[in-house]
Amino acid sequence: MSVYKANAYLRLSYAADRTEESDSIQNQKKLIEDFVAAHPDIEIVSERVDDGYSGVLFNRPAFLEMMEDIKAGIVNCVIVKDLSRLGREWIDTGRYLRQIFPAYGVRFISINDNIDTANERSGDDLTIGLKNMINDAYCHDISVKTRSALQAKREKGDYVGACPIYGYQKDPENRNRLVIDEDAARVVRDIYRRKIDGASAKRIATELNRLGVLSPYQYKVSRGLPHPTGGFTDVPGAKWSTKTVLRILQDETYTGVLLQGKQETYNHKLKNILTKPQEEWVRTEDAHESIIPRRDFDLVQKILSLDTRTAPDGREVYLFSGLLICGSCGGPMTRKTAKSGQNQYIYYYCPTGKKHGCENPVMLREDTLTACVLESLQSHIQSVIALDKLLDSMGEEQINRELVAGYTAQIRENEVQLDRVKEFKRSLYEKFINGLVTKQEYREWKAGYSSQIEQYQEAIAALRQSVENTMHNSDDRQRWMQHFKQFSTMKELDRRAVIALIQSIRVLGKQELDITYRYQTEYEQELGRFSQGREAV
Repeated sequence: MSVYKANAYLRLSYAADRTEESDSIQNQKKLIEDFVAAHPDIEIVSERVDDGYSGVLFNRPAFLEMMEDIKAGIVNCVIVKDLSRLGREWIDTGRYLRQIFPAYGVRFISINDNIDTANERSGDDLTIGLKNMINDAYCHDISVKTRSALQAKREKGDYVGACPIYGYQKDPENRNRLVIDEDAARVVRDIYRRKIDGASAKRIATELNRLGVLSPYQYKVSRGLPHPTGGFTDVPGAKWSTKTVLRILQDETYTGVLLQGKQETYNHKLKNILTKPQEEWVRTEDAHESIIPRRDFDLVQKILSLDTRTAPDGREVYLFSGLLICGSCGGPMTRKTAKSGQNQYIYYYCPTGKKHGCENPVMLREDTLTACVLESLQSHIQSVIALDKLLDSMGEEQINRELVAGYTAQIRENEVQLDRVKEFKRSLYEKFINGLVTKQEYREWKAGYSSQIEQYQEAIAALRQSVENTMHNSDDRQRWMQHFKQFSTMKELDRRAVIALIQSIRVLGKQELDITYRYQTEYEQELGRFSQGREAV
């Protein structure tokens, strides 16, 4: 009697099969051992286990090892608990049973399905095909249910990822919520602080490596935290790199926002990752405690958008990089270093020049520019502080009440006029039918009434928005004014202040600058509110 050299193949996926205790690896192994004990013509020579792999695809590591054993002639028999252990994709499963295994002379046994290819009476093709299709349909059903459950969790604000980003970890008491990992969070805060202070991403990465700070990948490995391949491991040795620092600086998760559902697959059989449009992402505000304040995050994004020039050693960004504009042609100005005898000085100039269309190019020394900007900025900061004090002295609540009352009265007046125009429009058709107006007049008047209705509706909507803004104005005012007040004692100009407070600097002449400050619209609105409030009081 010839003895078959058998491989016991065991498989268990993460999701679909773990609901059934009978499918556990140990139970599969016991069932196969009991079967072989009753069949002296079979000897188990190897055991391959894919624990945590779906049956949809056949690129499972243990399965591929089993196929290598088959090709090498080490085994000529494969035993599984049931067909679903071999695979749940009915086309490929059928191909292995009808083509590949027979081509290598492999005997296949599925114990619970009573299939044994050495016995022609067991498992006809129709039965096997139906069972494979049922297994495939089951896998599809599980995939749909899993996707729906994950989407519902995302929309509820639950975290459904496997590996939290650097700086966070899963809450031990609620695995669908992120909590701050304080050791890593300190590094994240330090990265943002360095960037706001003017350091380049390259310099930050170099400094972190010099100080021996573990990179995100190294940190997760050292703490036994989940760490997927790829991601932050973007350089050999998984050290800090420019790319790693930039990823942290651009990740909104650090502000408490949870962005999920950015990617998907075609279906449960194809694992190609597709990036979804941003409008389809699931966004949850205040989903977890923030590591970085929103204003610091926004400031860093502004800095990153302007960081076009760095010093030759790459250590920091130039003071006015990305902000200087030629007042004549509107082009960006360029920084240059020049020597005069033993002295060296820095200046800015318009590279367009008269030869290329700039009618009045200006050349301006950096020390002169810095002094002018500092003086102007200090003056504007004091104006903001003075306005804040004036508004406080007048009484914020009283001003708001008076303004809301004025807006409300105007809304009522517009609503009366709106109803009046609507009534004119409704009666117009009747006048046309009765011959009181011509067809041409009917069309013109109808268009005119429609235009008036639209204007009144837009005016009412704008007034209601003004009421809403006024009711919430105090917090907003404190928020943007604080950007200026934090620099109230500034004596020297630095990159952090320039980026935080200035939107652009137009150089009109050697002694003439046009500086556009950030929150200019809000500043002018507060001036208007002050004037309105003073009149109302």
